[in-house]
Amino acid sequence: MERLFSPIWQAADMEFTFQNAGEGGGCGDSFENQVWCVKQNISPDVDVVHYEWTYFEHGAAYDWHESLLRWIQMLPKQPPLHIFNTGRNNKNDRDVKLTDYYARYGFNAFYMRTGFENGGYDYEKEKSEKEIDRFAWGHVGDGYHNTTRYGELEEDDLRKTSLGVVMRNWHPGPMGFQLTSDSFTYVYTHAILKALDIIEKEVNDGKDPREKWDASTRPIFMKGDLPEPMYCDPIYCVVDEPPGCLNYELPTFGQWGPRVEDPDDDLNPYLGEVQKWNVWHKDNDLWYMVGKQDTSLFKKRDDAEMCRHLDACGGISASKAEDGMVVFRLPKMEVGLVVVCGCCGKDVGQNMFMDNENLEISFNTVPLNKTTFDVWPNKKCVRLLKKFPTSGRESETPTGHHYLALKLLENQVGADVRISHVFTI
Repeated sequence: MERLFSPIWQAADMEFTFQNAGEGGGCGDSFENQVWCVKQNISPDVDVVHYEWTYFEHGAAYDWHESLLRWIQMLPKQPPLHIFNTGRNNKNDRDVKLTDYYARYGFNAFYMRTGFENGGYDYEKEKSEKEIDRFAWGHVGDGYHNTTRYGELEEDDLRKTSLGVVMRNWHPGPMGFQLTSDSFTYVYTHAILKALDIIEKEVNDGKDPREKWDASTRPIFMKGDLPEPMYCDPIYCVVDEPPGCLNYELPTFGQWGPRVEDPDDDLNPYLGEVQKWNVWHKDNDLWYMVGKQDTSLFKKRDDAEMCRHLDACGGISASKAEDGMVVFRLPKMEVGLVVVCGCCGKDVGQNMFMDNENLEISFNTVPLNKTTFDVWPNKKCVRLLKKFPTSGRESETPTGHHYLALKLLENQVGADVRISHVFTI
């Protein structure tokens, strides 16, 4: 999309920025924990949000789509949410129902395979008569073209052929992504042209369009301004602010919510205690997750840096009792939900946090009863609190802030305690 869309904006002396906050599955994440980090993963100044994690969902993430849609309406620019699906448009799909229900907020869903089929090519006939499946992994050519537009300019035949792949595996190949990029760009260009027509009419009518559409006049949404939710849990999705998140994985472009408190801060309730947990990020080399063919080709080229994947696992960790504790100052919360996620693996939450007798977890200086925890929203994370405590010292905030603390009581046997995310609402 940057390749196609940027020149239009540059011609108007503006910059088009596409922030790719995509993170691979190697850290154990899924949509279930990453949607909570939208305010940190992307810039709060974003104009449009893309969600592209549907191959993990198996058709069962409509409630998370709705939560994400509602949360980002609380961001400054109230961006629309656009879902990218690799498969077909099912008229009974709940995302389709959400597009109708939330049409005024710009919600939309794109179905890549349906887009190919709507072009008129008879994939089913070709498959039955010639046994050609253009959506099989590694197949070259979508029936309309044999490579991408920029692939036509390639001099290396292997690279040119590679750029014609429709589906690499469960991920689209360059041909699939080109169709997707073209479709989104067409929609956005159409919207811009329509907006310019509306603005031009205002000017022709002798009106100042800034009086109606200046950013300062944009209404501020509160939770009561949105319709009742269709699928998401209203306890967590009917709120006035997006969740707060501290995500140690890379890349992120926005604002963290929880933060590690300075051990020497006068407001730190554990002032004077050892707090030596270590922040780390996995140091991936240039060719991490790059295919063998592309590695062979680009190692010889001056533009090899374009191959680098930005995503990397990360966290804050401890392995010994002498590391002491880590203290998180939590942001303002509406509900009192507190969740911590571990790294690295898809099912580390139970062993790392719930069953770890060496680990003490406290809220507002009061150790929490681990029998009240549950593995949620996926198996790498544990929900420590579902809502604010209503009694006892843990319900009190003498400094005006809520604090979460994790402390190793003895040396860890086996894996370190590694925290990749803390999120709240």
